[in-house]
Parts: sequence; structure tokens; C-alpha cells
Amino acid sequence: MKKAYFFTIITTIAVLLIGCGRKDSQSSSLNNEEQTSYILRDTAIYGFCAEGSAMNTLQIITDAGDTITVSTVKAREKDKVIGGYAIGDEIALIANADTTQALLVINKSLLNGDWVMPNPLDGSNETGVRILRGGVAESIDQSSVIYKTWRIFNGKLQFIITREDGIDMEEFLTYDIIKLSDEVLVLQATDDDKELFEYTHPKGEEYTEKDLNGIVLDEGYDDEFDM
Repeated sequence: MKKAYFFTIITTIAVLLIGCGRKDSQSSSLNNEEQTSYILRDTAIYGFCAEGSAMNTLQIITDAGDTITVSTVKAREKDKVIGGYAIGDEIALIANADTTQALLVINKSLLNGDWVMPNPLDGSNETGVRILRGGVAESIDQSSVIYKTWRIFNGKLQFIITREDGIDMEEFLTYDIIKLSDEVLVLQATDDDKELFEYTHPKGEEYTEKDLNGIVLDEGYDDEFDM
């Protein structure tokens, strides 16, 4: 009788230990999934620069219809207001936890257009990328790399491309935007090489009055807040 009682106690303890082990394993798995989800989550806020903006203040109407106002002082101090902003510009914003301070501002409207650089192989012609509204990208005078789409993701410029090597496999190209103006786009690769690429608009081409889809944009604003 005592043996049976002792066996029952041992069995119960074993079951409890196994159960605890399973719970710990599930918790670890969920934490890993949550961490992966966080890494892949886009933390940027997207919208349009609104009338409440000023030199050190950015007000945007988000794609969700909310109105957000943040200080841009700290971002300007660290050269993280990329391309400046004016009323009506399309903006990507990364802010602090309580959405009061801008950490990074990117003027997405200034990205639209043709961007070229001397052919890195021999400099005989200009090659580059055409960035269109709506996330469409196209190659300019290059056949080895085919640009397909683009986006801003977590404050970085990402392209999806394929290569003319017989293998139809999509790749990501990811860059930090170092400089952006009406005339210059400087990108730095996020890989180990950290290579810099400096683009300009083709000579004689203007993209400030209309985009490449033929839609006439608003005239330039007096309220431009770039330094």
C-alpha cells in the first residue's frame, strides 16, 4: 500500500515538472515570435505635411486620418530632416515613444523622379532608377538590374529588384538616405561595404512641377521649412 502511495506521489511530481517545462518552452517560442514581429514591423508614420508646420514643428495628417504634431529640433540637430518639408509634401516620420519628438523625417515627395549617375563600369553613359508615386520603380539605361518597386521601411529606402541572369529571383536593396534635395540624392548601402551612391536628375530634366505620371502638382509653396 505504501509502495503504491509513493509511486503516485512520484508520478504526480513528474507530470508537474513536464507541464512546467512545456509552459517554459511555449513562452520562449512566443517571445521569439514577438521579437521577430517587432523587427519586421514598420515603425514609421506616413502622411502629408499640414498647415500647422513650421521651421521646428512638423504637423502631418496621417494616412489613417489622424493629425500629429511633433518637434523637429532634435532631428535637425542630427541632420535627420531629410529633404526638408513644405505643406502638401508626402512625409515618412519616425518619432519617439510618446510621438512628441521627430527622430527622422523623410520627404517622400522629393524622391519622385529620375535619378542617374555615371555608369560605374566605364562612365560612358548615365544609369539609374526612376521612382514613381505609388511604389513603382523602373531601371534607367541598365539591363543587368531591373527595379520593380520601392518603399520607405523603418526610415530606410528599399527597392525590390530582379537581375538579368536567367534566375527570376527578387532581391531587396536597402539604403540609408544621406542627402536629398531637388538636385541630389545620396544613398548609403546598409550592407557591410557601406558604399555610397550619388544620384542627380538627368540634365535638363525638371520634376518639381509634375510627377512622371503626368499629374500636375501644386505650385511651390511659400511655406518651405528647410534650412
